Amino acid sequence: MSASAPIHPHAPIDETHDPERRSWVESANAPDSDFPIQNLPFGVFRRSGGDGWPRVGIAIGDRILDVTAALDEDLLEGTAAEACDAPSMNPLLALAPEDWRGLRRQVSALLDRDGSAVPSEAVQERITVPMAECELLLPLEVGDFTDFYASIHHATNVGSMFRPDNPLLPNYRWIPIGYHGRASSVVVSGSPVRRPSGQRKPEEEGGSPSFGPSRLLDYELEVGIVVGGGNVLGTSIPLADAERHIFGLCLLNDWSARDLQAWEYQPLGPFLAKSFASTISPWIITRDALAPFRIPAFTRPEGDPEPLPHLLDEADRAAGGFDLTLEVHLRTPAMEEAGGGPFVVSRGSFRDMYWTPAQMVAHHASNGCNLRPGDLLGSGTVSGAAPGSRGCLLERTWRGTEPLDLPGGETRKFLQDGDEVILRGWCRREGRVAIGFGSCAGVVTPAE
Repeated sequence: MSASAPIHPHAPIDETHDPERRSWVESANAPDSDFPIQNLPFGVFRRSGGDGWPRVGIAIGDRILDVTAALDEDLLEGTAAEACDAPSMNPLLALAPEDWRGLRRQVSALLDRDGSAVPSEAVQERITVPMAECELLLPLEVGDFTDFYASIHHATNVGSMFRPDNPLLPNYRWIPIGYHGRASSVVVSGSPVRRPSGQRKPEEEGGSPSFGPSRLLDYELEVGIVVGGGNVLGTSIPLADAERHIFGLCLLNDWSARDLQAWEYQPLGPFLAKSFASTISPWIITRDALAPFRIPAFTRPEGDPEPLPHLLDEADRAAGGFDLTLEVHLRTPAMEEAGGGPFVVSRGSFRDMYWTPAQMVAHHASNGCNLRPGDLLGSGTVSGAAPGSRGCLLERTWRGTEPLDLPGGETRKFLQDGDEVILRGWCRREGRVAIGFGSCAGVVTPAE
């Protein structure tokens, strides 16, 4: 396997990844575009005019390809294209990877400016719409949401704050730790996030807890894994087959109320401190689009155990990772009033995850749990070894003891009302066209 062009057997590199291919949507050809013709992520949109019913579209530059309109023009065909005439991606997700890949190839050929049948300008206007004139909706009907804890750096950092003598529990190196989250409070980027209220631990030993707005509100930089085809209840998903059950990835902010969490998490784990909101980006980057950016799984330090057989597969070890760079930006009301841009809080990499997405899927189903199209798996906070790569304020400010210095003289230990958190992500590789994930943003509003 070439280090410069890793290929996972379930996501081949083909003509849709050709770095020379350009689109007749000119904005997609800009070097800084998140959505060049090599990307083609899926989402759900609604036109702002009279034609306003939600349906699945594909981002291309600063426009959206209306798959249903292209189908009506006889420019696309097949089951996957027909499945896009729906208010969510779930019918598309229920199809096979071959169907998804076939639609991607059709769309890539349709949008190719040097293709054999470039649509007329009038048809181009009918089948694409400016993204700025659309409302981007929650792309999935999320049936179940599971959040993992797959960054060993994050787990070690947090563990050392609460258990300095034993930061990493012995099960961590053997099992992808996770918990079942709340699907009903998954929202799309741009949705406001209301500060939650809840019980906080007593200030004195033997005292009574208090109830009120969270004082330690935090974000968590995560990657969402979107499940395509599921499995029958009572059956497992072998790791060698797990990639076929992954449609793609998105950005995920799993907001956390750290003071509520500290009081409630023992003995059963996260509950109300996590269930008030989880924000995802509107565009799902397909596994096929990510094929040129596959890398080996995290290299475990010497002395760490090999995974058990159900979590060990040579193809996953060779190319189960993703070379995905992630950033957190923070914009305060004062910064916005001053006309300044957001402040970059951290930059990390998804390559630092101890467990791969395929391992998370395989382990999730190893007890016979049935995954379903549209299920969402969170990676857990993406953190690296360096302070500047820590993916939440709990780590970044080390539990509030090292406040962030922001432009204009402000500081932050945790989030204040009016703060906007913006996640961004992209993949770059020499000889390939870079692709982006767009943004995942939310503004904190006051407690009820």
